[in-house]
Parts: sequence; structure tokens; C-alpha cells
Amino acid sequence: MKKIELNIIALANSESSKGNFALILEEQNGFRRLPIIIGSFEAQAIAIALERMQPNRPLTHDLFKNTLDQSDISISEVIISRFIEGVFHATLIGKKADGSTLEVDARSSDAIALAVRYGCPIFTTESILEEAGVVLSSPSKAFTNKRGKLSEYSMEELEQLLAQVLAKEDYESASKIRDAIKNKT
Repeated sequence: MKKIELNIIALANSESSKGNFALILEEQNGFRRLPIIIGSFEAQAIAIALERMQPNRPLTHDLFKNTLDQSDISISEVIISRFIEGVFHATLIGKKADGSTLEVDARSSDAIALAVRYGCPIFTTESILEEAGVVLSSPSKAFTNKRGKLSEYSMEELEQLLAQVLAKEDYESASKIRDAIKNKT
């Protein structure tokens, strides 16, 4: 099975599923996107980790990571491994204390929340991208570097992102993007 690496590019309110969120992943070396509808708690867990916020007390995903760390177990990658009846399934891949491989079935949203916390890559397969992915009509709409902080985006990507968030009247995100643009000049 050939794995295709994905980057998180957006987390926004879902237009099609009120009360939920759309997590948008894009293949690292291409122009296909994988939209996953997730619940508000999972969206919050992912957003907090992406923004590197430190809650006063550990959230569930932080508690799980802390427990794995204390048990000398690490997560090295996440694979969105199956798409069954409209539901994404994921597998956490890691190493146990004795060096053996760990594979754990997980909801895709939980697996991604842990991937962000571990800083590990997220993968899927060609068949899942073919079945559930969306191909952009114009490759110029795709960002080429979406991993990590805004400081890792190119100036062009930041300007495109700024235009998108301003169109949505998301002024808080716009402020952060403007700061990243200022730091690049």
C-alpha cells in the first residue's frame, strides 16, 4: 500500500452538517483534498494543539498522550486507512517500550488530534483519495507548504490565506496572518 502524506489546511464550521466542523486535509505533493466532518470537541482538541495552546488541565487527548509517554510508547504516524459507508477509520502507528510495533484502530478525528500533539505525519491511501477526495479545479488554489506554523508559509500563501479569512470575516485569524506577513518583511 502506497501511503500519501496529508497536511491539515483548514478547520472550519461545516456548511453541510450544522454543529460540526470540516477538517480539510490536502495531499502534500498534489492538489487533492480530503474533507472530514468531525464533532466540535474533536475540532477544539485539534485547534488547541495546532495553536500550541496550553489548557490549565490536560484535555482527553493530552491525557492519552501523557499516558503513552509515561509508558514509553510513541506514535510515529497516523494513517487514514479505511472509508466505510461514509465514515473514515484511522490507525495509529507507533512503537512500544520493547521496540515492537503498535497499531491501534481509532476515529480519524482522534488520530489526527494525537498526530498534531506528536508532530507526526498523517497519511492516507490512493483509493481513499479517489473515493472521498476532492480535486481542485485550479492547482494555483493549493498551498504548497501547510505544515506547522504560519511562519512556514510563503508570502504568496499567506496573502491567499489572508484573502480567504477576510472573505469569511474571520478577523481574529486575519490578525494572526497579518502578523506573520509583517514578520516576513
